Amino acid sequence: MTRKTVRIAMNGVTGRMGYRQHLLRSILALREQGGLDLGDGTLLWPEPVLVGRREHALRAMAERHGIGEWSTDLSAVLADESVDIYFDAQVTSARESALKQAIAAGKHLYTEKPTATGVDGALELARLARAAGVKNGVVQDKIFLPGLVKLKRLIDGGFFGEILSVRGEFGYWVFEGDWQEAQRPSWNYRAEDGGGIVVDMFPHWEYVLHELFGRVTTVSAHVATHVPQRWDEEGKPYPATADDSAYGIFQLEGGAVAQINSSWAVRVNRDELVEFQVDGTHGSAVAGLRNCRVQHRSATPKPVWNPDLPVTESFRDQWQEVPDNAVFDNGFKAQWELFLRHVVLDESYTWDLLAGARGVQLAELGLKSSAEGRRYDVPELTL
Repeated sequence: MTRKTVRIAMNGVTGRMGYRQHLLRSILALREQGGLDLGDGTLLWPEPVLVGRREHALRAMAERHGIGEWSTDLSAVLADESVDIYFDAQVTSARESALKQAIAAGKHLYTEKPTATGVDGALELARLARAAGVKNGVVQDKIFLPGLVKLKRLIDGGFFGEILSVRGEFGYWVFEGDWQEAQRPSWNYRAEDGGGIVVDMFPHWEYVLHELFGRVTTVSAHVATHVPQRWDEEGKPYPATADDSAYGIFQLEGGAVAQINSSWAVRVNRDELVEFQVDGTHGSAVAGLRNCRVQHRSATPKPVWNPDLPVTESFRDQWQEVPDNAVFDNGFKAQWELFLRHVVLDESYTWDLLAGARGVQLAELGLKSSAEGRRYDVPELTL
């Protein structure tokens, strides 16, 4: 078997998501399994080059995982002709300019989202990448989660009949940082640093809805900053200038309606941190990160509203668990594998910078909808 090395400049992997999901559980996991078998006698070997601003953190990470190269000089790394792919997991405000540098250097791109701070910038990136002829991909990890894979299986099998509505609940309580350390970095709660739950989560909801149910055609949203003061990593108080909660209603192509609540100021009373309930004429399902439960119309009970009597049945017990029927790998790793195959074998790949721009557009229109108290159409984006 021929071994082909692909060198990947990984920028921002000292951060929580970049390290855990992209470096540790994707690229290093591929190396631990011996590489990616491309099925044509070629074994692809990913070689990470760590990039970031904090020299001590990069050095420690490289030593801990046996990674041979790291640098604080992005320009020098991009000038290295042996580097094939540039990956970006930086804070949102730093991403757009770095991606432009990588495009100018002729590197293939794989990036976290949002890809830019505004839809114009996101579309410009997509156009620049197309003009430069570089392959590009945007992380859209949630459609690779076992629960949503099972949900997609139900949709493709016609389980729901006509899909009527989608209801999503996402979120958990993020500690303020005064008496318990916050689970998320402080920049997430500063609008001037690119923070906010709308710019973070609406791009996710765009591709989940688009891939599973249909393109979003209108958006109506209300956003809030429920916790106005938080404490940063040094224990210093700061004003939370970004939204921590968003309540959105999305009209979908084909007529279904989606309602999704997103909040970092909600305590969890559900089985998973995110759940989607899909109701159709023939059946319903509730899907989370890993699990999916269904209730077919032939097995739907007949509840009767009577507030004077206690409930005598467990409604949750009336649903049936959807079996795995497959071994599910880490969703980030699964998408990395598809993108690497796209780069090396030119296999089809749809989650590109244009798809990323749709997510930025939905976030931008969601914020505008909330600020102006009105519903907005979501125009279809093209290059």
